[in-house]
Amino acid sequence: MEQLPQQCIYRLQLSSKGGLQPLESQTATSTEPVWLHLDYEQPEAADWLRSTDLVSEAAREALLGQSSRPKLVRQGDNLLLTLRGINHNQGDSPEEMVALRIYITPSLIISSRHRPLLSEKDVYEQLANSNEPVTLGDWLVEMCDALTDRVGEFAESLHDRILGLEECIMDRDIPGHGLLGHIRKQLILVRRYLSPQLDLVARLASEKIGWLNDDDRRRLLDIADRLRRWLDDLDAGVARTAVLADEVNNMMTEATNQRAYQMSIMALLFLPASFLTGLFGINLGGMPGADNPAAFWIFCLGLLALGGGLGFWLHRNRWW
Repeated sequence: MEQLPQQCIYRLQLSSKGGLQPLESQTATSTEPVWLHLDYEQPEAADWLRSTDLVSEAAREALLGQSSRPKLVRQGDNLLLTLRGINHNQGDSPEEMVALRIYITPSLIISSRHRPLLSEKDVYEQLANSNEPVTLGDWLVEMCDALTDRVGEFAESLHDRILGLEECIMDRDIPGHGLLGHIRKQLILVRRYLSPQLDLVARLASEKIGWLNDDDRRRLLDIADRLRRWLDDLDAGVARTAVLADEVNNMMTEATNQRAYQMSIMALLFLPASFLTGLFGINLGGMPGADNPAAFWIFCLGLLALGGGLGFWLHRNRWW
């Protein structure tokens, strides 16, 4: 008889009487499906995954963390899944999505990850408090549903942040350095993982597996539709941030041009004065007013009159 690992995050039995029950047995002889949830970085869990005969070789490699892209592999009524969930761990970025590897047989669910997922807690709380019989199909649908809900929350938060940036730009206020680029990066990275996950869930809904009933397939199709809507929102977000980036560039270009224009006006105002002071600064005999004590002040008044006249002409012609 196969010994089960002690070092589990969850070691539960899916009960036909309702909810999830702690698994008391140390061996894989339960008459009802068992859920083992492992951290593959824990030594005991990793050693058990390497040595157990309950999983195939391909599943063993995936459960040990050697696969990260969303994928679906079917072997009869056995399924190997790799799904992605939003990363809510402190110090990590949400777009660094956590990989959840799942291997399902008609009598056993083995799931593994390293970084914690809020979705796994959502599934546990949802099914543990259920009064209805819990099947393999229920567990799989609830897991896909929880992952999708968390994605939806994150997509909504990005949508709100983009709305805030749009209002900021409408008020002619340039966002902080790198803020728009960071949001755009989050949109692109999350979409990168959700696109294959949508195909995976849609394909899963069409698979004829013994422990998936018609209601499970219908719910999976609903989840796929929600994922598609979130993907559309992410695509719209990418397009909106591109428009915002163009608008920010236009605002910065306009501000730079305005400053350059103002500097040009200032240079134009001082150009005649620079010419005249340079001309009258030559050290040659015969300069007008050289022997007149008031010549300097007369010259300064002339420069002021010239500058004022030039400024009036620029203003009248709407150059300034």
